[in-house]
Amino acid sequence: MVTTRTAIKNLKPGKYCIIDGEPYKVLSMTTSVAGKHGGAKARLEAIGVFDNKKRSIVKPASYELDIPIVDKRNAQVVAMAGETAQLMDLETYDTFDAVVPEELKDQIKQGGEIQYWVLMGRKMIVSIRS
Repeated sequence: MVTTRTAIKNLKPGKYCIIDGEPYKVLSMTTSVAGKHGGAKARLEAIGVFDNKKRSIVKPASYELDIPIVDKRNAQVVAMAGETAQLMDLETYDTFDAVVPEELKDQIKQGGEIQYWVLMGRKMIVSIRS
């Protein structure tokens, strides 16, 4: 698992972070002003990349979170089988199965090229390459 670390106050909407061992996409982040008896707090709203669960956490603004390194790769669709597609990486020629996102089901065709991401050892189809 390839990650870096950053303070929670540095995260912006659209970035990725790891909460409880799962990758999440940041939806919103707000910070409060430091008070008389404590430091500033940050409230982070995020949605799971693989399970679409929403999560909200409140931590000190200087609290550090792990940030996953996203490995962006290209693949060719070898076969379609219901909700999954068998893909072949165009650099390493490895074949693997990946779940097809709902919004791309009608667009992915056998023999076409797609872009996929590797996040924390798991693969997800992101877009279609033309």
